Amino acid sequence: MADDANPPAAAAYECFEVSIEAGVAHIRLNRPTAFNSMVRAFWRELPAIVEDINAGARARCIVISSTGRHFSAGMDLAVFGGGEGAGSERAADRATSGEMFRLHVRHLQDAFSCLERARMPVLAAIQGGCIGGAVDLVSACDIRYCTADAFFCVQEINIGMTADVGTFPRLCGLIPQGWVREMAYTGRRLPAARARDIGLVNEVFDSHEALLDHVLATAREIASKAPLAVAGSKVMINYARDHTIDDGLDYIATWQSGMFSGAHMAEAFAAKQVKREANFPDLLALREGL
Repeated sequence: MADDANPPAAAAYECFEVSIEAGVAHIRLNRPTAFNSMVRAFWRELPAIVEDINAGARARCIVISSTGRHFSAGMDLAVFGGGEGAGSERAADRATSGEMFRLHVRHLQDAFSCLERARMPVLAAIQGGCIGGAVDLVSACDIRYCTADAFFCVQEINIGMTADVGTFPRLCGLIPQGWVREMAYTGRRLPAARARDIGLVNEVFDSHEALLDHVLATAREIASKAPLAVAGSKVMINYARDHTIDDGLDYIATWQSGMFSGAHMAEAFAAKQVKREANFPDLLALREGL
C-alpha cells in the first residue's frame, strides 16, 4: 500500500487541502465562502498536486471533493485578465495576440488533462453547483458521484463565450449529444437525477456525508486491487475511447506482452483462498525528468 506518511510535497495551498490515507489521496477544494471559484492559484496548484501524487506513486486512487454549499462556481473571470488575450498591450497585433491566447487556453486545459494522465483512477464527489470550469474538471475524472441537490451547468454560454477548457471533447464521450447540445446552447442546469439517468454520474446521494462515505469507500476498494492492473485498465479504457476496436485489441495485446504479471494473479488467488487482503506492490515512482 502507498506510503501514508509521505504526503504531497508542500503544504499550504490556497485552494486545496490534501491528505493521503489507506492508499487514497483526498484532494478537497477549500474556498467555500467563494463557492470554490477557480482563481489563478487553482490552476497552478491542482496540476502540481496531481503530478506529485502521480510521479511519486503516493496513492492508488485519488478522490476530488469540495467544501461548502457548492462544488465549484467555475473559473474566476480574473483568470482571463492581467495580460491575456485582447486586453493585453500586444492586442494590436491580432495574430500574435491570438497565438498567445491559444497557449493560455492550452495551459488551462492541461490543469484538467493531468487527471486523465494520472496512473491511478480519479473519483469526483460533487455537491451543489458544478458550474462552468467545474464541469470540465469532473468530466476529466474517471467516475462521478453527486448529491441530490447537485446540478451541472455549462455556464460559458450565459456569459457570451464558447466553453473551451474541456467540456465538449469529454462531455460528448460521456452523455448523449442531444444533452450536450441542450446544455451548451441554453446554459440550463442539468439536475442530479437527470445526470444519473443519462450516465454523467453513477449514483446520487441524499447528503454530502453519505456521498463522501460512498466515494471514499469505493476509492479504498480500488486501492485494494493490484495497482498495475488498475493502471492498465485506465490506460486501456482511455485508449479504447479514442481509437477503433481493432486498435484497442492490438494495444491491449501489446500492453500484456510487457506488463502481464503472473505473480500478481497468484497473490490475488492466494489471498482469496485464505480470505485475507492481498499484498500487491505499488507502482514505482517516476524518475525525475519524465
